[in-house]
Amino acid sequence: MPLTDVSIRKAKPFDKTQRLFDGGGMYLEISPAGGKWWRLKYRFGGKEKRLSLGTYPDTSLSDARAARDDARKLLASGIDPSEHRKARKAVGEERAENSFEVIAREWFAKQSPTWAKTHASKIKLRFENDIFPWLGQRPIMEISTKEVLVVVNRVADRGAVDSAYRCLQHCR
Repeated sequence: MPLTDVSIRKAKPFDKTQRLFDGGGMYLEISPAGGKWWRLKYRFGGKEKRLSLGTYPDTSLSDARAARDDARKLLASGIDPSEHRKARKAVGEERAENSFEVIAREWFAKQSPTWAKTHASKIKLRFENDIFPWLGQRPIMEISTKEVLVVVNRVADRGAVDSAYRCLQHCR
């Protein structure tokens, strides 16, 4: 019998870990401490594996079922959902490491020792106030020239034409 939200809320912890099965390999694991985790049990390459789908109540029953269905689609196409998740996480971390802000701060750290302190502080303020809020989190390879010009024009529109020109220089 499939789980319902009411049955999940009423489920109490026992001395041992308890499992409430929903179907399709998905179940709710209730620890003796009272924590509730959505899990998916599946087989890939002849081995039994488990995948965490979230915690209850942060992940609702319908969200957990949707995650289960997505994992099942990956399995049907010959992809291990656990390895797929690890690969997506690695790509996300790589994108964060190559963000405009990270690269700009590395450049700044390398160049600033040769500059006067006032010059370095002005450049840092321009980046932090005028550029990073709009481009900082973006991967540097995805930023187009047009996007940089939009940010620079935003600075020029407030009347700081010289700062806009210098922001453009720094972004280059």
